[in-house]
Amino acid sequence: MRYTASEKREIIDLVECSSLPVRRTLDRLGIPKSTFYGWYERYRTGGDIALADRRPGGGQTWNRLPETIRRSVFNLALERPELSARELAVLYTEQQRYFVSESGVYRLLKAHDLITSPAFVLLKARIGAFVDYYNTERYHESLNNLTPEGVYTGRGQTVLNRRRQIKQKTLAERRRLYYQEKAA
Repeated sequence: MRYTASEKREIIDLVECSSLPVRRTLDRLGIPKSTFYGWYERYRTGGDIALADRRPGGGQTWNRLPETIRRSVFNLALERPELSARELAVLYTEQQRYFVSESGVYRLLKAHDLITSPAFVLLKARIGAFVDYYNTERYHESLNNLTPEGVYTGRGQTVLNRRRQIKQKTLAERRRLYYQEKAA
């Protein structure tokens, strides 16, 4: 996967600021260690400019999407930002009756910086997992040890009633056992 210069810089910053060891951070991002250190060396010696891709010059390729099609796919991507490159390619092909490949759409989106950076994806996943845990699994003392989801959906009183019944049954059982032992 190719990264833009700004994405490479984000990855370098993320690795430098991470509390994890470099190798583990790179593993989580899916970046080979040798690739990262190549970027890092170029960045140290030449700054942000050195992170730009160094591609050999080449002429126009025979299968490049015409500019009108590129603009049309780009506009579709702006209209439907929730779709992946694959979904955009399929949708465009079906709607316009003109085949565009997933990789072609991906390259177009990447060229316009519409592909989300890996650091953002990682952060978004972690925040989403925390919010889900906080709202659906974590009991809040201020909510009588209920989850916000339970209160919001109206199940809070049902849970509290069930807990009260369990407590009463448990105490009754303890009393019964206590007097049974005492009588024996």
